[in-house]
Amino acid sequence: MAKAIHDEIVSVHKMAIKKWGIVGGGIMGMTLAHRLAQLGHSVSLFEAAPNLGGLASPWKMGEVEWDKFYHVILLSDLKTREMLDEIGLKDKVEWVETKTGFYVDGKLYSMSNSVEFLKFPVLNIFDKFRLGLTILVASKIRNWRKLEKIPVTSWLRKWSGKTTLTKIWLPLLRAKLGESYQRTSAVFIWATIQRLYGARKSGLKKEMFGYVPGGYKKIIEAFENKLTEQEIKVKKMCAAKEVRVSANGKPIISFENNSIEEFDEVIVTLPSGIASCLCKGLTEAEIKKLNGIEYLGVICVAVLLNKSISPFYITNITDSSVPFTGVIEMSALVDKKYLAGRTLIYLPKYVNSDDPMFSRSDEDLKSYFVNSFKKMYPDLRDENIEFAGVAKAKHVITVAKLNYSELLPGIKTTIPGVSIINTSHIKDGTLNVNETIKVAESKLEELLQP
Repeated sequence: MAKAIHDEIVSVHKMAIKKWGIVGGGIMGMTLAHRLAQLGHSVSLFEAAPNLGGLASPWKMGEVEWDKFYHVILLSDLKTREMLDEIGLKDKVEWVETKTGFYVDGKLYSMSNSVEFLKFPVLNIFDKFRLGLTILVASKIRNWRKLEKIPVTSWLRKWSGKTTLTKIWLPLLRAKLGESYQRTSAVFIWATIQRLYGARKSGLKKEMFGYVPGGYKKIIEAFENKLTEQEIKVKKMCAAKEVRVSANGKPIISFENNSIEEFDEVIVTLPSGIASCLCKGLTEAEIKKLNGIEYLGVICVAVLLNKSISPFYITNITDSSVPFTGVIEMSALVDKKYLAGRTLIYLPKYVNSDDPMFSRSDEDLKSYFVNSFKKMYPDLRDENIEFAGVAKAKHVITVAKLNYSELLPGIKTTIPGVSIINTSHIKDGTLNVNETIKVAESKLEELLQP
């Protein structure tokens, strides 16, 4: 795959070798650095945090170290799997058949196969047929651009009907998007169904999810080693303060430590609003477009237990009294031997980036989430909880509004030699590592154009 990218671009551009600076060491920045170095360019990658990885970074939970936010590899994540091959981890992925639960009106239900789907008491047989039809129709659609012009609720009402929309889809949309679902196009649900449908090994029979033992820490470490092998200069704890043009017309990055570096080209991979403040010399129109990108953040409470609570990797929640989006039991996927024998649970909640919840203390949030968690699982006792911690990120998911692709700014700015590429450029997918890699690779040719 890497050779194909190299051959395709080199055949178009008998390129002059350039010096590139990349601001942001998440998966986007790492992928861009990797691909540019493969093409022979000199690359420096700057990250403000102590480690690379961004939202895929790990953290310590007592004696367990795993991803700060939950991640999973799907069979349909071809870009991720190709990258794992390039960094030497393709054969390390462990694939597991997973199960799905639903929490509705205070009760837990399994919906992991056709029989359980037919027994699901929340919908009648006709509503179930329409729900199944909705998923099938979405899985067959290839032209997502038409869906950009249709509100997600209108499209779901058309295919699933009012009852299924009210009882299933609306609670799930609110859980994932808050009230932003009212401004979201049908591309969101189409992309979600496309990815999950592709994870099933045979038709609609089995969900096969994967992970690398050691989590994304192992992946980021292997990726960083690859970058080092390519002689990419990786500089951590190096926060950019400003990107502008020098007196001789080349882009420069100035850093919080007062150092300055000059490049032929600079790529900023930070969230759009932050990038608009960092880059000096943008036009008013560019700033308006960048600041117009709406982000949702996430508050995620991770819990370590000394017992399992369910067989489900994910339990979808349609009960509005529960403060989190779902229950992700990572240890229903990951072998507990990689988690010191513990059960690892994630309790995420997606909110607007300016939501007051971000100002609440970690202790307050832990109490709020864990108390609701215990109500969901009455057999759970305080002595079963060995750790609870809060992770927050204000810029995670961009809201796919109507005609979203038309609202996006181009990647090349009016500042000579400065480009902005980030996950807002995911136009036909949901945020995940695979889509991030896909965007980075899809923008290479445009980046290399004079």
